[in-house]
Amino acid sequence: MTPLITANQLEEIINSGENVLLCDCRFDLADTSAGRKAYEESHIPGAIYVDLDQDLSGEKTGKNGRHPLPTPDAWAKTKTRLGMDNNTLVVAYDKQGSVYASRLWWMLKATGHANVRVLDGGLDAWNGPIGTIPRQPSPASQAIEAMPYVGLVLADAVSENLQTQKSVVMDARANDRFHGQNETLDPVAGHIPGAINRFFKDNLSATAFKAPEQLYKDFVDFLGPLKASDVIHQCGSGVTACHNLLAMEIAGLKGSRLYAGSWSEWCADPQRPVET
Repeated sequence: MTPLITANQLEEIINSGENVLLCDCRFDLADTSAGRKAYEESHIPGAIYVDLDQDLSGEKTGKNGRHPLPTPDAWAKTKTRLGMDNNTLVVAYDKQGSVYASRLWWMLKATGHANVRVLDGGLDAWNGPIGTIPRQPSPASQAIEAMPYVGLVLADAVSENLQTQKSVVMDARANDRFHGQNETLDPVAGHIPGAINRFFKDNLSATAFKAPEQLYKDFVDFLGPLKASDVIHQCGSGVTACHNLLAMEIAGLKGSRLYAGSWSEWCADPQRPVET
């Protein structure tokens, strides 16, 4: 099953009366209230708002990155509150090339919720009606069981990999930030030693994902003999890395993993090496 859904397919599902939970994931790292304000002004009818900071991140300690994953228990409670039971098709969208929608997609998929799709092209692709009345989430009828994140890599494993080199770290940030230039989000510039750079926007044609065949060619050419299971994805704070993960899934290249703490967690420890 493809992890994407087209606007036409989504409209057909909505009109059929199938149980679908639409999640508006718009966000702006520079203005953290902008996404919710945009949602309150207009959204796909029936959508709830899912906030990167409030819903898709856990408590920050100053050492665990800018958008640490919530604990499995906390994420299960959030899923229960938002009504994301396993029988519900969840469709995530945003207006930023599916960056924030891909974070929700990964978090659900990694904790056992297979029935989740990302609206290809996001709100820009939607030609159906637009709603202006925010919808409050309807909690799930039963508490959702906490599940560990499958495919999650922790900082210690990334450190160990510097020696073993069993895997390759793929950094989804822009080329200048990867090379330690124009760093505005994190206190230290550079990248994890040995990492390779695949800017997440290279997955897109305008605001939609490239065709699966093109993404397959792009990643195979980029990775050479490496397998998908050899890849650990990271970025600045574990968000755009999910975009590369999603793009590889679209291409049929499954089994790569996520270092969710990413650069913002890595550089918070001065003992960890940095490359520029």
